[in-house]
Amino acid sequence: MTVELADYIRAAKRHLSGLTDVKATFADVQGAMLAEVEAIAKRRAAGQSVIPELNYRTVADGKVSAEAAKEIRHRGCVIVRGVFDRGQVADWNGEIGEYLTANDYLAKAKEKAGIDKYFSDLADGAPQIYGVYWSKPQVMARQDPAMATTKRFLNRLWNVAGPMGDEFDPDHDYAYADRTRRRSPGDTTLGLSPHMDSGSYERWLDPAYQRIYGDIFAGNWRDYDPWKATFRTQTREYASPAVCSMFRTFQGWTGLTTQGPEDGTLSLLPLSQSIAYFLLRALQDDVAEDDLCGAMPGRALGADPAWHGDILEGLTSIPVVEPGDTVWWHPDVIHSVANEHNGSDFANVIYVGASPVCAKNAAYVGKQCEAFLAGRSAPDFAPEDYEVDFMGRATLEDLTDLGRAQMGF
Repeated sequence: MTVELADYIRAAKRHLSGLTDVKATFADVQGAMLAEVEAIAKRRAAGQSVIPELNYRTVADGKVSAEAAKEIRHRGCVIVRGVFDRGQVADWNGEIGEYLTANDYLAKAKEKAGIDKYFSDLADGAPQIYGVYWSKPQVMARQDPAMATTKRFLNRLWNVAGPMGDEFDPDHDYAYADRTRRRSPGDTTLGLSPHMDSGSYERWLDPAYQRIYGDIFAGNWRDYDPWKATFRTQTREYASPAVCSMFRTFQGWTGLTTQGPEDGTLSLLPLSQSIAYFLLRALQDDVAEDDLCGAMPGRALGADPAWHGDILEGLTSIPVVEPGDTVWWHPDVIHSVANEHNGSDFANVIYVGASPVCAKNAAYVGKQCEAFLAGRSAPDFAPEDYEVDFMGRATLEDLTDLGRAQMGF
């Protein structure tokens, strides 16, 4: 951390700590969140589901109940099952494997080891995530009408109204090119510590983030609405490989294989308001003036057991999901990937988030289009550029009309 950044952190903490009695407000937040965590633990112990689930047909037919939508907003996450046909997904899974093998990805990855440092400060190191963006299955999944329908539903869970008009168009989405995970059975090296993406120290320092979380910092945390989009598209993130500079209403992935609690896959802290705990924890007296519980520029925002251990008891593994199911979580939801894959099959996913049309995202897709045409890595990610000379990657001719619109062509 630079001296200049340390000065900014001190100044921001002095400012934010002066807006309310941060000790008393944090105590209130902590008590409420720990009660929620206890309730989650009881539900898990009783074998009850914690993470909301929907069937894609219910979403497509517009029959999601108000009660179900309320639960999704409370939990900050949802599984939408059956978005894609299992046979189609099995073909995609095999095709991605062939694409990586035919182009000798693993040998080339060894030559470029160390370029991607985004997760380097997390306790469990880098996961088995492959730095490819333009395989045909990835492109097909992003531009599929069923995916667009699912993301339209998710975007509409937000209140898009802002002081200068709608923050984003919930009915239209840009494609955000991300990577794929292929985790082998028996692996013990590829976990991800609990963390959040889309901003690290920025959540305290950036003026737009300060306004997003204004009710929390002012001591009125119960009035904070995680689904209010105002200022969400105005944030500015530290420029660094793998820091998402698009606004995503939901992070997400599509399962390519069956995977669940024992398969080295995703866990979520299913509380959309847990960000209040996280933000106020860094303003307490036991945290150094130039420290934000370890937040660093250009890195995932880690949730550290030393600072956040009590709330991390709420981390809950996703249930078993099948090929074609999709998993989604709010950008402020803490999540992790298990250290061990104890299953008998690969745990494979394609990362596809929901990134609606807005000015912030439009500024990104122009750069992304150029990367797509050249086969380079997507602009937010480390410039490994494996696919420049890969055979069989998607081209402009593979885009449908919807795909072209989503890519900004």
